[in-house]
Parts: sequence; C-alpha cells; structure tokens
Amino acid sequence: MSRLSIISDVKKHPLIPWLICGIGALFYGYEYILRIAPSIMSSELMHDFRLSASRYGSVIALYYFAYSPMQLVVGVLIDRYGPRRLLVAACALCVVGAFIFGSAQSVWMLGFGRLLIGLGSAFAFVGALKIATIWLPPNRFAFASGLITTLGTLAAMGGDIFIESLVEWHGWRMTTFDLAILGVFLVVIMFVFVQDRIKTSHHIFYVADPEFKDVLKGLWFAIKSPYIWVAGAIGCLMYLGLSTFAELWGISYLIQAHHVSHSQSATAISLMFLGWSIGGPIIGFLSDKFQRRRMPLMVGSLFGLFILLIILYVPHLSFFSVETALFSLGFVISAQIIVFAISREVSPEKISGTAIAFTNMLIMLGGLVFQPVIGWLLDLHWNGTILQGVPIYSVHDYQIALSILPIGLIISIIFGFFLRETHASRV
Repeated sequence: MSRLSIISDVKKHPLIPWLICGIGALFYGYEYILRIAPSIMSSELMHDFRLSASRYGSVIALYYFAYSPMQLVVGVLIDRYGPRRLLVAACALCVVGAFIFGSAQSVWMLGFGRLLIGLGSAFAFVGALKIATIWLPPNRFAFASGLITTLGTLAAMGGDIFIESLVEWHGWRMTTFDLAILGVFLVVIMFVFVQDRIKTSHHIFYVADPEFKDVLKGLWFAIKSPYIWVAGAIGCLMYLGLSTFAELWGISYLIQAHHVSHSQSATAISLMFLGWSIGGPIIGFLSDKFQRRRMPLMVGSLFGLFILLIILYVPHLSFFSVETALFSLGFVISAQIIVFAISREVSPEKISGTAIAFTNMLIMLGGLVFQPVIGWLLDLHWNGTILQGVPIYSVHDYQIALSILPIGLIISIIFGFFLRETHASRV
C-alpha cells in the first residue's frame, strides 16, 4: 500500500483535496511571513547596517530579484515534475536563507540570505495553485485562489503583530532564527502529506507529467499571449499596495504621518492584510458565480484608488479612520487574485502551472522595481535628518514617493478595458 493511500481516496474522503491544498498553502503563508518580516525590523536593520532608505530597499528587494525571474523556471518545473518534491526542497531553501539572514554580519550576507528566501519562496504560490488544479474542479479555482491568498495574508497579518512582539522581546536576529525553526517543521509536514496523485476507488491519476518540450511550448504560449501580459500587468499594479506599502514602507509611513508607536502601526498594517484575507475568497466566489473576471478587477482598482488617495493625502484623519481605510483597501484590491483565473482560462490545461507562474512573475516585478524606487525617491527628497543612526523622512517625502501607488491603479483601470472577458471558462 502506497504512502497515505488510505486517506487519498477522493470519493471516500471528499475533504482530502481541500486538506492537501491547505497544506500546500501553509508554505505560501510561511514564505509570506518571511517576506514581510523586514518591514517590522526596518529600524533595527537600518541602524545595525547603517543603511539609507534606497540601499535598504535594494537589499530587501533582492527577495523579488530572485523570486520574479524564477517564476519562468518554477512553472516549467512544477508542470513537469509535480509540486510535492519541489515544494519540500523550496521550503528547505527558505530555512537556509532565514538562518543566513539572521546570522548576517555584513550587508552582502544579509542580501544573500534574502536572495535565498526569494528563491525558495518562488515555488510557494504557484505550487499551491498547481495543487489546486490537480485536486479541485475548475469551477472552484478562483475561490481556491482566494482561499490560498487568504492564508498568506492572514499569516502576514499575524506576522506583523507576532514578529513585532518577538523583535521587541529578543531582537531581530533571534526572531529570524525562530522563523527558520518553524520552517523545519513545515518541511516535514509537506514531505509527509502533500501528494501529486489523485486516487479514486478504481485507479490513480497522475496529472503532472507532460513532456518537457510541451511545457516549453507552454512557456512560449504564455510569453506571446497578450491577455496574460495584460492580466499580469493589472495584477502587478493592484498588488503594489501590498508589495511596497504593506510589506515594506507602510509601517514607517504611519509612524511618521500619525505619530503612533511601532506596534500600533504594525497592527494597522495588519488590517490591510485582514481585508485582503476576507476579500479574496468573497470576490473570487462572486467572480465564479457570476462568471465575470474583468469588472471585479476594474471596480477593485477604482475603489482602491479612492481609498489610497484618502490614506495618503487627506489631512487630520483619525487613526481609526486610517485603520478602516487600510482594511477597506486590502479588501477591494484583493480582486487582484482573479488574474490567475484569467491566465488559467486562456491557457491549455496541461501548462496551467506555467501560465500561472508567468503571471505571478509579472506581478512580483512590482516589488522588485518599486521597493527600491520608493526608497530612492525618499532619499531624493530627504533633508538629511538622522535620529539614533536611522534616517528620518517627512510626511511630504513619503507622499511623493508613495504616489506611485495611486498612479499604478489609474493605469490598472485603463488596462482593464483591454482585458479579455473569459466568463469563467476556457476560451
């Protein structure tokens, strides 16, 4: 009897597909915690390594420097070899990267650890979605995508609060080591439970074995598809709210703009992740139910634009109003998850992992490009103020640098008019 064959009979245990998808999603949640951790440690890291905003943004963006281009390779490998072995190895790489990051005595070691975390993390989201394509019916994919992103953003929400407490308790280095140890347990869990095969009462299906040349053809299909490019661009611009604001510069901005403590700011940013966590499954479900892809993306971008303008430029807001706006922003821009369903629906089934990965690469380019660009804009307008070894930027500096976010949403709305409506089915 093969490993876990007793529990892998789908007909006898209909919750097993969701359980296996959930375990795959745990890795996405874990890598998300590693991704956002530097936003909570920013003051300590900038102080210990004497970093300006532009240099700090460049070091932290090494995560995306590895993550984004790796999506081309990730999609091909996952389609060819299946998600299980790759996810286990990728999680182990994240663990190694976290240990190096926590042990760093120089900026290059810090960056190298961040690079390894990005390499391992590159497999997480696409791997989880590939598991969903194997184990779940097509008409549950947008909903499943929302649930997977929910787990990631809930992990980020909890991470903002939990890591903040850990950093205050025993410093950023020991906190990073704690996260690495957590990853070791996750490696074991995925090795034991994640499967690439669907077993029924009659036979076993293995759906992750196309010919390598077919997968390469699938990659070329994704590269030359204008609909995947448009979907990826919209996803990238909508995701900037998380990849640049929530994941790196938001906490520092709220501290400066509203004169709150570090923990209050981290809690407020966590509400943006909570909004995304709730909005993703709801919007994904409604998109599946009404068989509409384009309109939710355009409406989410439009409302996100209005809310961002309020957060950044309306003066004298109460902090409760800011928290409410952050939650609402996370909710409406979570419509971004629909772009993965679009990429799947405009691509052949056997190269779905490659199409999703290519889309994810386009989305993650936003963090790679704009995390350091925002840091560069902050330094460009900085008046030179330093407090306890950390550069201090004014509210006006942040408003100028973060203006990239509402501009991105305006462009996202325009791109929406060029997006193909798939009506939740293959076209």
